[in-house]
Amino acid sequence: MPLAAIGQIRSSANIPHNLTQAQTLIQRASHAGASALFLPEASDYIGPSSLCKSVETSEFVMGLRQSAQKYKIPIHVGIHEPASAGKVKNTLIWIDEKGEITQRYQKLHLFDVDIENGPKLKESDTVERGKDLLDPFDTPVGKVGSLICFDVRFPEPALALRSRGAHIITYPSAFTTPTGKAGHWEMLLRARAIETQSYVVAAAQVGVHDEEGKRRSYGHSMIVDPWGKVVAELRGDDGEKWEDECEIAVTEIDTEYVGKIRREVPLIRRTDVYPEIA
Repeated sequence: MPLAAIGQIRSSANIPHNLTQAQTLIQRASHAGASALFLPEASDYIGPSSLCKSVETSEFVMGLRQSAQKYKIPIHVGIHEPASAGKVKNTLIWIDEKGEITQRYQKLHLFDVDIENGPKLKESDTVERGKDLLDPFDTPVGKVGSLICFDVRFPEPALALRSRGAHIITYPSAFTTPTGKAGHWEMLLRARAIETQSYVVAAAQVGVHDEEGKRRSYGHSMIVDPWGKVVAELRGDDGEKWEDECEIAVTEIDTEYVGKIRREVPLIRRTDVYPEIA
């Protein structure tokens, strides 16, 4: 069975350092025998929008494309791309083993929150919303359906991807530490896996992203199987200073097991009572 690797990093405004982290994980995933590597949301940078570049000029993206070709491993990675009206796109790209970008998903649901004594972020101020749900696509680990971070709070797109044949639903993230510690991260990921009877692959950012310490990510990258079991998990943000941010975890992806779960526990929807999600 093919192996999927999740990679966990701590991106900042230092793009060359972010690239070094990502390339380290590509090498580790290749040496571990992984058939694909899944990296977090905003892997290229977490910082001002002025850092955003097109994929043709981004040293981060060009570096990943070279590494994908060198190690012959596909990479699923969250980046930023220029948009209209001075905004950026929060996108997720698939770089194949030849180094070519073959798939692109733009985040549908933006993270606009103002939690008392907690995070205050309004992603919509600087990020353009996506307009389409990318169909699942074939990969060496199965059919992948792409979603990003805050999308995890909405079951509908995951159910739609499952109905279109996805074996795997992804949620690359920079999930905030307070909401992660509240239990939302694990509960939501496991719920999406159970209700779609799919693998959920969630590579995450971890630790402090800025010198002021205002932006923190929860970590705990994980892979959940179609029965809702966490089969791989990495470390989380516990207040320590992260020196070696680079980590991977690897697990087998069994698409026959996906089919078995779906046969044994058929989810027959009452579309005569409520609309079908397709």
